[in-house]
Amino acid sequence: MAEVSGGRQAPGQQPPARQGVRDLPARGRATCTGFIESVTHQPPSEQPFFSAVVVDALMHSTVAVGGARKPTERLRVIWLGRDRVPGIEAGVELQLKGMVTQLNGMPAMFNPRYEILSRQEHL
Repeated sequence: MAEVSGGRQAPGQQPPARQGVRDLPARGRATCTGFIESVTHQPPSEQPFFSAVVVDALMHSTVAVGGARKPTERLRVIWLGRDRVPGIEAGVELQLKGMVTQLNGMPAMFNPRYEILSRQEHL
């Protein structure tokens, strides 16, 4: 890899390709980039956790495949013990780092590290 100290790319080198949600392994440590499609807040009577669904692109929840419509890949991200996570809202692009597992047939990350890459402007 052509990375230099401080996390910067060496001159003349292309940055590594971003790994999307569709590229995640079924289980194991991973890094991916995506957009928050939705967030879920728990009622005060429940154990606190904050959840978001991350997708590769914020267009439609389905894509055409040979004339049929198929759901896009989604990643459920869950922060345990939190009722809110600063900066995490629908439309935000972020990079996530954590352990991928399966939860109800859907890939999930619990308490991942995250970096906000961009925000959608609200008009």
